[in-house]
Amino acid sequence: MKPHSSRRALLRAMTGAGLALGTRAALSETPRLVTPAAWQKRGELFRHRGAPKGAWVQNFTSTAEPLGEDRWRLWTSLSGPKGVAKSIGFHEGRIGGDWRRTYAVCTPGAPDRSAALAIGGLPDEWQPVQGVTLRLQDGCSRLYFWAHGPNIVRYLAADSKDGRTFRVINALTPCLYHPGDRAVGGEAAVAAGLNRWAKKKAANLPGEPPAPPALISNDATNVYQLPDGSFELYTVALVSVGRDDPRFAANDNIPGLIRVIDRFTSADGLNWGNRQRVIFPDAQDPVDLQFYYLSVTHTERGRVGLLGHYRLGAQTLDIEPCFSSDGLTWQRPLRQAWMPRDAPGTTAASYLLHAPHALVRHDGLWHLFYTGGNFAHNHRHTHGDAETRAVLLATCAELWA
Repeated sequence: MKPHSSRRALLRAMTGAGLALGTRAALSETPRLVTPAAWQKRGELFRHRGAPKGAWVQNFTSTAEPLGEDRWRLWTSLSGPKGVAKSIGFHEGRIGGDWRRTYAVCTPGAPDRSAALAIGGLPDEWQPVQGVTLRLQDGCSRLYFWAHGPNIVRYLAADSKDGRTFRVINALTPCLYHPGDRAVGGEAAVAAGLNRWAKKKAANLPGEPPAPPALISNDATNVYQLPDGSFELYTVALVSVGRDDPRFAANDNIPGLIRVIDRFTSADGLNWGNRQRVIFPDAQDPVDLQFYYLSVTHTERGRVGLLGHYRLGAQTLDIEPCFSSDGLTWQRPLRQAWMPRDAPGTTAASYLLHAPHALVRHDGLWHLFYTGGNFAHNHRHTHGDAETRAVLLATCAELWA
């Protein structure tokens, strides 16, 4: 087959899989983001130390809060290889200084009010990770996170009046479900386009509703409250492709599934609908490109996105810039990393870059706190003797050129 014929066939396949041709450039003049040269890397801030042994720290999807006097609170979570328990908390410290970690005490009943950070209403063996912390317009705080447990992978919300003691409010009616969750049955999975789970039997508890197809997604998720009080959510959708599809990658951890970005809206941040596909590969992208996450920063000139640029062939993950005026139509002018990964052995950020919840404007600079990993996404190669992650920082004066 000639190259141009192969490209036409690929585009037809993308359209048939629900990946209609990607983001189109606006006909009129559009704003411009700064170039990669605008970012100044500030290096590693901290890695995981001590117990639990073998864990990794990350601020993936998580919030950064300036505390004054050059101090910051970075919400973080712990994860790691199989057998390492997941948990949510925060690190507090100064850039270039020491950082102190605090992790949540989780209980199935009332939150532990003696703890510096507590999550109540979380069933035994459910482990939280990838937290999003919001200060709501009513003055309360809300913590969103993915809960992992026996036959459980679901996106929950926990509310707090003091920002310290949270209580889960939707354990049995979550915001989103991973296909592996107990409430996902084969019929719902097929309706969501995920035929590999066609024979799965739902095992939801008595009184626990089955998962609706429209709420099934992958696990990289960000939530934002908008000025009118409503909410928007960006998450990763999975699209099935066959073995004969050029995008099928046997070296991926989920071969035959393509990661794209969907957006939801909600009046209360708990009941989600209006699902729309907003970012997906197009004819200008390499065949092995998928989108791993979307982090959004709301500015006066529109939304600035940090897009997870995942190359399956190299098993690398970069932060690609994009922008939108409405959260639906996204422009991708660069289509490559906004800042390069580091050289192997210099920092942990040599293979995988994971974005935070949003960029933070503070003391005249935009702060990008991000997580770097030194290993391939499929864990088949590592820069160094052991897999590790670290939280790093980069800054720039302006986002718009």
